[in-house]
Amino acid sequence: MRKQQLVAGALFVGLVVWMAVPRDSQINNGQAADASVTRIAALREGTAMSESPGVMTVRAERIASQAYVEKIRVRGRTQAFRHVEVRAEEPGRIVREPIPRGARVKQGDVLCEIAVDNRQANLQESLSRKEQAQFEYAAALDLQEKGLQSDVIVAQLNASLEASKAAVARAELALRNTKIIAPFDGVVETRTVEMGDLLNIGSVCASVLDDSPMLLIGLVPEQDVSGLVVGAAVNGQLLTGETVKGTVRYIARAADPVSRSYRIEIAVDEEYTDLREGITVELMVEANEINAYRIPSSSLTLDDGGSVGVKVLNNNNEVEFQRVQIIGDETNQLDPGIWVTGLVSDVTLITVGQEIVFPGQTVEVNFDWDL
Repeated sequence: MRKQQLVAGALFVGLVVWMAVPRDSQINNGQAADASVTRIAALREGTAMSESPGVMTVRAERIASQAYVEKIRVRGRTQAFRHVEVRAEEPGRIVREPIPRGARVKQGDVLCEIAVDNRQANLQESLSRKEQAQFEYAAALDLQEKGLQSDVIVAQLNASLEASKAAVARAELALRNTKIIAPFDGVVETRTVEMGDLLNIGSVCASVLDDSPMLLIGLVPEQDVSGLVVGAAVNGQLLTGETVKGTVRYIARAADPVSRSYRIEIAVDEEYTDLREGITVELMVEANEINAYRIPSSSLTLDDGGSVGVKVLNNNNEVEFQRVQIIGDETNQLDPGIWVTGLVSDVTLITVGQEIVFPGQTVEVNFDWDL
């Protein structure tokens, strides 16, 4: 036991002596630490990084404002230019097979045909009465010239003649309306009758959809509608994955009473002929042209207050934080970027390493930045 205590005491004394004796290595290490104070230098994009262990580097790029057309994102749907239900104007029985659903028709093509029944006979009767009235009126005029007919009788016969002409027109119209025709070029979307069905006045024969051109319909928020004009270019992405282009043809003057948004209509370019009605579409509508800056999305950072911005170098090569507002982006995978406003004049933007510098810090720059 006595021996173990002596060994422990000796070890303790030796450790204290070792810690108390100064060593040259500690002094040299301290001098080396003082000599390796880290410096921060800025390099152009695409240049090689510094290999010096005492130099921290950031990458920077000189950027200038460019003309940028703002785009308003609108959620909408496809809609036919016209879609109407064609109805019967005369009662009667269908005597010919109606045109099938999905058939493409031209203006004037027969959709449904109603039995003529007594309409042809009514027309013949009206024509005969018209001929009689013409003879009676001509004879009355001849007698009037000889002073043998009163003006009252001549006026009555003239009225009878005009009434007979009106009767002929009505009979011809009734006969013509036995054929229900397409009001415009389009596609038969629905057919509600079959051969032998009895139609009343106002009964639907078929509905015709005009898909040339197809329209894109959307609602624009009230804070964005002032930036839109008729004729503005539009790009659309359908829910099916298709992309379409068109132009704004109509902007409502009155807001929807529920959503307080304004309806817009976009006419799709003629090359898109296979679109269907009712498909959801996301629209990017061109609005005002402004000056903006195109920057890499990786250059964005936050300040202590949580505001979004970027770090730039001023004329004294000092770091500054400038707030920006994101107004658009580009999805080009080869050269992606975002568009922002809020920067002043041409700036030297820190694109890589913005997290290791702070506002007010000086960065070494040994060359001039070129635009």
